Amino acid sequence: MPRTGSRSSYQQFNDDDYYDDEGNGQSQDSFDEAEEDLVPVESNGNVTRGDNMNINSPPMRFSKTCVKNVFTVLLIFIYLLLTAVAIFLAYQTISDFLNKLSQPVMSVNYKEVDSFSPPGIALFPDNAELLSCKHHYHHYIPPLVDPGTPQERDCEFTEVTYFGPFSAQKKKRAVVVRGPSDVKNKELIFMQFSQNETHEDFSAISYMLFAKFSDLIESANKSDFMRDCERNYSMWTFSGGFRTWVKMSLVKTSGRNNEAIEFRQESGVVKFNDKRQESEQTDQLFFVVFEWRDPYMQEIRLIVTANPWSSVGILCAVFMALFKAANFAKLTVMWIIKMRKRHLKHKARELNPIS
Repeated sequence: MPRTGSRSSYQQFNDDDYYDDEGNGQSQDSFDEAEEDLVPVESNGNVTRGDNMNINSPPMRFSKTCVKNVFTVLLIFIYLLLTAVAIFLAYQTISDFLNKLSQPVMSVNYKEVDSFSPPGIALFPDNAELLSCKHHYHHYIPPLVDPGTPQERDCEFTEVTYFGPFSAQKKKRAVVVRGPSDVKNKELIFMQFSQNETHEDFSAISYMLFAKFSDLIESANKSDFMRDCERNYSMWTFSGGFRTWVKMSLVKTSGRNNEAIEFRQESGVVKFNDKRQESEQTDQLFFVVFEWRDPYMQEIRLIVTANPWSSVGILCAVFMALFKAANFAKLTVMWIIKMRKRHLKHKARELNPIS
């Protein structure tokens, strides 16, 4: 009897220990089975609790998160690089456009003509006298007959007196001759001047070329016309005792708002062999020939190579690339924030004690 009571009391103690608050009973065998389910068993029957802990740890999750972070940083770096390249391309495009706009290129064309408009040849002989003025063709000038004496003239010319543009007190006399025009037949004009005495150290006659002789004839005020020509055109000279052969060429320059005509010339000088009597050699003789160099008129045009439409197209492409890159950056930042929140959520779940 006493032994039975002790057995009953032991059984009652165990039952009290393994009853939960709700009165549901749970035996020791059930705890052992649950524990065995959580702990894997090797083939030899040994339990590997360390291996179980390694399996439950997240090395694979950590490696994936690391790769994603590296990839995200790489994408951000590529975005910054593309943004810098796009900004540099936009700046370079705008700079090139402004540079081409301010510095137009020069286009040179040669136009062949049969004849030119007769230019105006303004000579300033001062005290010299025009002895002869004749038209010749094909580079042929006949031998001189009685040089130093007035001879026949077949040139159209006019005299104009005016005050110079740079010295209002100095009065000038200009003999304006109608220049050659038939370049196909190589028309030339041969002129001879004589000067009795001079107070200058050097004997020379100045001359000037302008575009059209008809502009002077049709001008209402010839003095003002000659003054404007002297202000805008260059002056040249030829010396006494020589025959100066002037070959002219016409250059027309077309700018943005106006056109300009310029004469270019090549000259050759040949000494005059004076065969006159010594008493007649006191007069200084001047010989000059004017002709066209070739039948080509040079046309120079200033062309602006800056194309606004191409620049606008490039800028639109650049801004579109920047917009796409900004959109990509926005999505990347949102993805980083999402991954960060998920990582913090998993970390907080791992730090919470298992209940």
